[in-house]
Amino acid sequence: MKLSVAKNELQEKLSNIQNIVEKRNTMPVLSHFLLEAGKKKAYILATDLETAIKEPVQITVEKEGRLCIPARKMFEIVREVEGDINMESDDGQWLKVRAGMSKFKLACLSADEFPAWPGMENVDEIQMDAKSLVDMIEKTLYAAGDSDTRYTLNGLLFHTKPGSDEMIVVGTDGHRLSCIKKKIDTPMKEEKKVIIPRKAAAEIRKFLDREVEKIALAIGKSHVMFKIQEVQFLTRLIEGTYPNYEQVIPANNEKKIAIGKDDFMKALRRVSVMSKEKSNAIKIDIADGTLSVSASNPDLGEARDEVKIEYKGDSLSLGFNARYMIDALGSIAKEKVIFELQDSLSPTLLKEEGNNDYQCVIMPMRI
Repeated sequence: MKLSVAKNELQEKLSNIQNIVEKRNTMPVLSHFLLEAGKKKAYILATDLETAIKEPVQITVEKEGRLCIPARKMFEIVREVEGDINMESDDGQWLKVRAGMSKFKLACLSADEFPAWPGMENVDEIQMDAKSLVDMIEKTLYAAGDSDTRYTLNGLLFHTKPGSDEMIVVGTDGHRLSCIKKKIDTPMKEEKKVIIPRKAAAEIRKFLDREVEKIALAIGKSHVMFKIQEVQFLTRLIEGTYPNYEQVIPANNEKKIAIGKDDFMKALRRVSVMSKEKSNAIKIDIADGTLSVSASNPDLGEARDEVKIEYKGDSLSLGFNARYMIDALGSIAKEKVIFELQDSLSPTLLKEEGNNDYQCVIMPMRI
């Protein structure tokens, strides 16, 4: 293998895979990326066995070849050198890297050791606007579980219904839930429910932050592939049954409050300074035209703040985890937020004013 590549091109492509390559040495090859250098097309592949990425790289190939190269070390070299980079390997074990006056020799692994790209059969494909998918991930990822023992909660549910031109994405950790629906270009013939791992969803969002208009989702039995222009991002699906999110979203909350998002978030942040660190517990008291936020910590003291609201009705007191409330408010784009409440222990529903397509649910705490 013998080739040359621009520093910026290789640095960008290696930066994209740093969170995917396995840093623990359970399988040495997983800390490497596979470089497939062909004269017509060249690709970089990386995987941690749960997610895999295949992205094209613009290089000038003098002699074709395939090689597994240490991902972290190569990224560090490329970041530090100056000028175009020349790479050469004669035996498939060592890679010579030259840039300007700098020379390196890297121990590599055989391309035959790299895991095979999973096959995709009986695929259903969804086409949709890339910015819509970014918005769906950003508005639900914060609510998904993180290392939860209920493993299906450690991902996002992607749900399409038969004949519908909408896709629903849901994240929940059992204490809060976020649910959003958006239009898709291709209505599905049958219902699909797939759970995308949290890590994979976060990585996909990075790729979609570029100037990409459309994305295709190819849904197989155990994998889903996201096609982002020439980049292929494949992830293994989480197996299991996701909770029935539609039952969790309250439909008959009678008390409705309109509140300014920014003022409420500022009050929550101020008061939560005095809340107990583990629970982040705060108390909310609602009365005509006023919402009071308070926190009390026997070791530190107490705090109280008030926000004007649009509400007329019975007084109500509730307890919440302040962080959960701040996360939900931070995901809402509009300034005015609608709270729908029933009583002090029933799920609270948050919505943007005039938008029923995005809903957040937070379970109250006993205080």
